[in-house]
Amino acid sequence: MADLFASLFTVENLMTLMILTALETVLGFDNLLYISIEAKRVAPEKQAWVRRWGIILAIGLRIVLLFVVLKLIELFQASWFKLDTSFFHGDFNGHSLIVLAGGLFLIHTAMKEIFHMLAVDDLGKGGEGAPVATRTVGSAIFWILVMNIVFSFDTVLSAVALTKHFLVMSIAIVLSGLLMVMLAEQVAAFLQKNRLYEVLGLFILLLVGVMLFTEGGHLAHISFFGYPVEAMSKTTFYFVVGALVIVDILQGRYQKKLNLEAARTPEPGEGRGHG
Repeated sequence: MADLFASLFTVENLMTLMILTALETVLGFDNLLYISIEAKRVAPEKQAWVRRWGIILAIGLRIVLLFVVLKLIELFQASWFKLDTSFFHGDFNGHSLIVLAGGLFLIHTAMKEIFHMLAVDDLGKGGEGAPVATRTVGSAIFWILVMNIVFSFDTVLSAVALTKHFLVMSIAIVLSGLLMVMLAEQVAAFLQKNRLYEVLGLFILLLVGVMLFTEGGHLAHISFFGYPVEAMSKTTFYFVVGALVIVDILQGRYQKKLNLEAARTPEPGEGRGHG
């Protein structure tokens, strides 16, 4: 054990630790967004608890997943089954199935929340506009942990590619998790104060689902009528997300300008003298 800790304090391992922590934190943002949205579906007094413990339990699960991947990485990458027809081809392994399922689930979740946000059937329920819990605490924690597996899989594989030092990978996971705990309340508070950004968050979640689904299709070598599914690149994803954020900010400011102009414009007939 002493040798294990001693080997940690090398320049190479410390540099890898910093890179992995940054990677886990950046790639963990979509996980944090999902946790914030999922926590909003429980009773208001339990939301902070769900966010905090969802992340803490996810850290432990991610370390377990890291250990499993290290031991069974060949099993996850080996072919499980193939489908080959006149118009469809796919060669599925454990990695591709996890990513495909996660992508489909996120697309389903984002679309359901978007339609729910636009629905007017539930207006007025819950007493004076109070939010109504649609999930139990246990159910919310369960889905947070399930989706954490999907979000963690690629980062764990990236960690394995960068280093074989289990302690370096574990510390990076814990540090990034602690950063997520600190950021979770800030993200939740921002979404609470700026309710219109919930729409932006859901569309980003939808994009994450599409990205995961295309990545899973690429990993499974899926093709339709000879045309292969290409994975959405991370560069394209971040560019689209950046463009969405900029458009949303500019649209919000332009709406404020229009509101000010409308407030300053006199109504027809207003200001005329009565002679």
